[in-house]
Amino acid sequence: MSHILLLGGTTEASALARLLAAQGMSATLSYAGRTENPRPQPVPCRIGGFGGVEGLVAYLREHRVTHLVDATHPFAARMSTHAAAAARIAEVPLVALTRPEWRCEEGDNWAGVPSIEAAVAALAGPPRRVLLALGRMHVDAFATQPQHHYLLRFVDAPREAPALPDHHLIVDQGPFSVEGDRGLLRDHAIDLVVSKNAGGSGAQAKLIAARELGLPVLMIERPAMPERCEMFRPEDVLDWIVHTHATERGV
Repeated sequence: MSHILLLGGTTEASALARLLAAQGMSATLSYAGRTENPRPQPVPCRIGGFGGVEGLVAYLREHRVTHLVDATHPFAARMSTHAAAAARIAEVPLVALTRPEWRCEEGDNWAGVPSIEAAVAALAGPPRRVLLALGRMHVDAFATQPQHHYLLRFVDAPREAPALPDHHLIVDQGPFSVEGDRGLLRDHAIDLVVSKNAGGSGAQAKLIAARELGLPVLMIERPAMPERCEMFRPEDVLDWIVHTHATERGV
């Protein structure tokens, strides 16, 4: 019998969890624990890390996991690297459920940088009004560029105030609309958007709004990922699980 471990926290992970539950498949959805109030899921959930590659290998073996699905955020490079290594050691089939990268389109004014550190360095210069669309993990790094006014949007209210001396915080959860984000950029007189290239549709509205308003975007490129099989649709992952299980049984 199949048992799927789904490394989640993304919209795609939740969509796959619903598909697995509808098929009556045994699955566990694992959260890293960064979201304080994760949405209810139709499959059992666990929260927290595994203790590195060795801990994940032990979990895969102890719980007799037959399929490992990495549906973590496209910037969760460490977890994805651990997942690939653990799957190889434990000899568990692995697939990544991820999102295609956003591509610069006609009318966009993007400048690409390879990392958070490079984005911080790129903000050297006179004061600006910046939408920092990065979530809460990396915001404090921008305290070394304190001359700017930063607009922040978090899923959860932080326990401690961000270290940025001049900022405005909005607590809200997507998906967001182009109309809403266009109004947000206008109301706060934003003149630069800083974003990770997360892909997907849930957070793309700010980029379309920036294009319509003629605003520049500082785009942080994705980190390198281990070699792995990647899919973009939960339905394709479901087919992969069924096919892999049938192949292992010799069907």
